[in-house]
Amino acid sequence: MNIDHTILTIITFVPLAGAVLLALLPDKGRLMQWGALAVTLITFLCTLHLPAYFDYSAAPGTFQFEQNSAWISSPAIRYHLGVDGLSMWLIVLTGFLAPLGVLVSWNTIGDRKKLFYTLFLLQQVAMLGIFVSLDLFLYYAFWELSLVPMALLIATFGRTANRRRAAIKYFLYAFIPSAILLVGMLWLYARTGTFQFPELAQLAATHNISGNEAALWLASLSFLIAFAVKVPVFPLHGWLTDAISEAPTAAVMVLVGKLGLYSILRFSFGIFPEQSRHIAPLMIALGAIGIVYGALIALVQKDLKQLAAYGALGHVSVVVLGIFTFTIAGLDGGIYATLNEGIGAGAFFILLGILFERYGTYDMRDYGGLAAKLPWMVTLFVITTLSVIGLPMLNGFIGEFLVLTGAMQSTVTHHIGWTVLGTTGVILTASYMLWMIQRVFYGDLNENTADVPVPDVTGREHLALWPLIAVMLAMGVASPYWLRAIDTAGTYLAQDPQPVEPAASLSPTDAQPQIPAAQEATK
Repeated sequence: MNIDHTILTIITFVPLAGAVLLALLPDKGRLMQWGALAVTLITFLCTLHLPAYFDYSAAPGTFQFEQNSAWISSPAIRYHLGVDGLSMWLIVLTGFLAPLGVLVSWNTIGDRKKLFYTLFLLQQVAMLGIFVSLDLFLYYAFWELSLVPMALLIATFGRTANRRRAAIKYFLYAFIPSAILLVGMLWLYARTGTFQFPELAQLAATHNISGNEAALWLASLSFLIAFAVKVPVFPLHGWLTDAISEAPTAAVMVLVGKLGLYSILRFSFGIFPEQSRHIAPLMIALGAIGIVYGALIALVQKDLKQLAAYGALGHVSVVVLGIFTFTIAGLDGGIYATLNEGIGAGAFFILLGILFERYGTYDMRDYGGLAAKLPWMVTLFVITTLSVIGLPMLNGFIGEFLVLTGAMQSTVTHHIGWTVLGTTGVILTASYMLWMIQRVFYGDLNENTADVPVPDVTGREHLALWPLIAVMLAMGVASPYWLRAIDTAGTYLAQDPQPVEPAASLSPTDAQPQIPAAQEATK
């Protein structure tokens, strides 16, 4: 049976069916954990259909596994799904991390388990929907949906009394720019008569969206600001530290980077290619500053969650630096580094959660000398640290190397200056990560934790961590397997917009929306 034309719907809505089922079942024993684990494993197995049947020889800029059906006639909204080299591995990554999130939450979530796992599965629905949507209205529905489960997870299951404040801060930071994003989408529809991304990208490539340059700039900024806050891009990271400090481990694994970075690559670059290139020098500068700023602030942290939060800011800033070079190497490296951030940060947050579960503190001053007591724990921490700092033969090296290579290929001198500044982040990242390992695991035993009897990594925790370690090694030594698809997206995005004369501004009497031929044919 050929399921190519329905697989994306299956992947997206299996977690929704699971969430509804869990909501109807009684919250007894470990029923919620087993149910959520089964749903997330089924979803992950479905995502593996994509790389198995992906056409790696397809032309750049084309979509596969498409499903395009009429939904609402007025306004013209279609149920349009599809993936390409940009989104395919992000979908697989989302499916891969979900069952690991369930495993690490197995014992940490003791109360209101039904609510937790239902919200967790709804978050999966929203993320997968964002990655597969090719209709702007459908995309926006999933984008808004992603705000609610995450805010509720932080507010309900945060670790301190500050959790509600952190949830409100996260929600407001994300929601207000999203309202501006909606205005930009509606303006696009008024000018073109379509929400379909492929059609909008084609109109943008031939300069036929609008002849009003000021309006195009404002629309492009409405998209970019909403996505930059979600990344977050420095200095729009005000929500980051509070949210990461409070969010449960399963939620924080998917909190940073992927949605915002993907949206910039897909929609900002796809619909506003010229405007994105014009603002690239500023974004490259912010990326370089974010790398150094995040690393320097992480270097002086005493709280492990705060260190992880600023470290995450540095790592997403590496991606920002790479993708705005608009070189193939920079774009490929940025997409690859986005995957690396999900793998490396996911493992790091799981390990921090396990450590907190043992000792009840994230304060590094309460630790010391744990290597002798927890040999498996320190082994996993060290491997993850080496991945995060970009040791050759591990996944982190590939993305950083491609980003810096692409940035140095820039023909503009000051881009190279910002790249040199950003490169210092490699040294600073190694400094704060290795310093953290030394403080927590080596030296003398700390009196606050010396006499606390705790087990080393358990079988369930091994099951959650070793798949991530295996992927770190596989992505480090067999990167061409992933880059085959990624390079098709990087090659397409690196192309300069076609040098076509801009369309003339429409007069008020001609301001009727343009109905694309593809929609006209469906009537």
